[in-house]
Amino acid sequence: MGVVDDAIARRNKSIADGEDVLTDNYNSVTVDKIRRVLTQIDRCTNNMIEGVFALMSTEPNWFKKAAENGYLFRDGATTAHIGTHVGILQRGNRDKLDREGRDYWLKPLWEIGAIEKAYFDSKNITFLSGHPKAKSPNSAYRLSSDFIAILEADEGSWQKIATVWIQENVLRERLKLQADQAEEAKKSVESAHSLLITASYKVYAERFLSGYEVVYIDDGDGDRITDEQREALASASLSLRLGDAMPDVLLWNPETDILWVIEAVTSDGEVDNHKKASLTEFATRNGKAGIGFTTTYPTWKKTAERQSQLKNLADDTYMWIQEDASRNIHIKQ
Repeated sequence: MGVVDDAIARRNKSIADGEDVLTDNYNSVTVDKIRRVLTQIDRCTNNMIEGVFALMSTEPNWFKKAAENGYLFRDGATTAHIGTHVGILQRGNRDKLDREGRDYWLKPLWEIGAIEKAYFDSKNITFLSGHPKAKSPNSAYRLSSDFIAILEADEGSWQKIATVWIQENVLRERLKLQADQAEEAKKSVESAHSLLITASYKVYAERFLSGYEVVYIDDGDGDRITDEQREALASASLSLRLGDAMPDVLLWNPETDILWVIEAVTSDGEVDNHKKASLTEFATRNGKAGIGFTTTYPTWKKTAERQSQLKNLADDTYMWIQEDASRNIHIKQ
């Protein structure tokens, strides 16, 4: 059955069993709270309210493969998924919302960064940013992490957060970040690791490492050190030895003479204590003023898979998650 038939069957069964079709809140976020938040940011219609409520859903994702791998509805839902959630499960109609109506109940919210475009990469079982393939059935939408934070904030504090969030300068930066993420997702034909490495220096480094220049990238393709990279390393007065374990991305700040290491993790390779010590020795041996470290992950799900078991991120390093690109998380133990 399709999503509409599934939703109708689910609704009918719930009614027959004397159960509620849907919960009245997701993580304590009710329809009324969504209405008040959208009113404050001047984006409030019934369709928008119910669309946001759908995208807050913590039930299993409606992409089968995504659900089998632990993803939730809120991680990415198509226009049909959202329209079905609203039209059939929320309103009790016989059909979903009109797909073309997305220009009225989705577009006004993605124009301000409350909703992000997403794409379900069924090969790598992950959600990418943007819509890298035109008219794909895997094109989806999700609420931005910043907007979810407003909705889930306590009464009395969300109002202040929303006031700052909607300011023009903050809006421009947020939309630029989303655009950068979407641009990187267009390269989805590359490996997941290569995509994350690219995002690590094109998105993360440009935002959080002002003044740093890339001197080395290890994307696992071709020669380990290209002639161009040899020149960049030489300009930074860096000398490599045979046993040096080079990171995925190495950056250098010419003004401060400080290095920065980025390790992009899709399977393993975090900045742990051993790697931190090894590369700190590398920086000291080359006479550098210091060295910083960041471990990057593609998603919160991947981060949780790794760190719930390992807890191996070295003290006084940083962590960045590609799908939550506005935050640079400092690791302190």
